[in-house]
Amino acid sequence: MAWWKAWSEAEGKSVTGALNFDPTPDAQTLYKAMKGLGTDEQAIIDVLTKRSNTQRQQIAKSFKGQFGKDLIESLKSELSGNFERLMVALMYSPFQYDAKELYDAMKGVGTSESVIIEILASRTKAQIKEIIKAYREEYGSDLEEDIKSETSGYFEQILVCLLQGERDNATLYVDTALALQDAETLYAAGEKIRGTDEIQFITILCTRSATHLLKGMEK
Repeated sequence: MAWWKAWSEAEGKSVTGALNFDPTPDAQTLYKAMKGLGTDEQAIIDVLTKRSNTQRQQIAKSFKGQFGKDLIESLKSELSGNFERLMVALMYSPFQYDAKELYDAMKGVGTSESVIIEILASRTKAQIKEIIKAYREEYGSDLEEDIKSETSGYFEQILVCLLQGERDNATLYVDTALALQDAETLYAAGEKIRGTDEIQFITILCTRSATHLLKGMEK
């Protein structure tokens, strides 16, 4: 989800929205861009990427009020591929979109484990808390309980552990001595013995930052 990272960073830093904003003409522009045969993708880009998330929510409300249609559903109907995913993602906050991706990964038959791993293993403590909150607000369900019902074994334990938000945030500073100690612990728990001490792996992988783990792997 490299595109998600670029989008979420833009949401947090650079998209400040339009001055003298009026959602009515923006909604009309989007409607015209998707009306009839063909789609004016550039018009959609020009509107959605130059408005703040709050402004996009107002546009969606105006779109429904003027045309009786849901903007997100219209985007899904008219667009496809990664372009559709990105434009639809813009209509959510990053936390809401993560919650949606997790929900979609677990609904129906089967579970998209790669999506769950990518989200939970790459978000900060604060982001995990916001995702849990957004999931509960949007779907009226507890994310941890849903994950427990859809996964099992050590995989379930790792995911539940990550949900507790105990993992260190990534920083430029890494305690090299501790990173080396952790690397030795993992080696002793895996390669050095017959079988594997899964608890050691779970404890370290779920509480140390990515930069910390990478430092240990360098040695």
